[in-house]
Amino acid sequence: MPRPHPDLASDKQPQRVRPITGYTLALTWAPEYCHGNSNDPAKSFQCGGGNRFGFTLHGLWPDGVGQEWPQYCAATPLLSPELIKQHVCATPSPQLLQHEWAKHGTCMGITPDAYFARSNGLYGKLRYPDMDRLSRRPLTAGQLASAFAVANPGVPASAVRVTANKKGWLDELWLCLDKSFAYTRCVAGSGGLANADSVKVWRGRRF
Repeated sequence: MPRPHPDLASDKQPQRVRPITGYTLALTWAPEYCHGNSNDPAKSFQCGGGNRFGFTLHGLWPDGVGQEWPQYCAATPLLSPELIKQHVCATPSPQLLQHEWAKHGTCMGITPDAYFARSNGLYGKLRYPDMDRLSRRPLTAGQLASAFAVANPGVPASAVRVTANKKGWLDELWLCLDKSFAYTRCVAGSGGLANADSVKVWRGRRF
């Protein structure tokens, strides 16, 4: 696997030190991601060879108020190879691991080990509905959120935001948590499809 390069604040992604109001746990639907990135050598670990991913862990994001979420709160060195090896099967990209820590984890006042232990601890407890079955019939974002909630009794459907790409294919699930990391109703207008919006699930050869 390649070593990551530094991920730093920029004019487009400036440093913002803001109070944390809650968290978002972001999950990526890998079959759709790999459908669009299968020929990219930089994505070969996730999308090439014999690896088969379903939902992967994008990251744990501190939330703020509106568009003023905290980000890039402190400069940070590269993650150690040992830490990357521990978590790359959940987040199958060393560079994404570096990005998540630099942009989001540095705002939480904890170490990289503690940040990834928290995000992977949440991710590792999740279970998933039968995505193959859901992909074979008309589906709304609300129905997908409800199916996810049924598979995870501690996660209400109101805590699940569904995102899709411009063609309507499932992109990610964003799970809303309060400041104590308990799943909670998402704030209205905080992103994602409306419950009645249609969403398609790409299965591809990797599911």
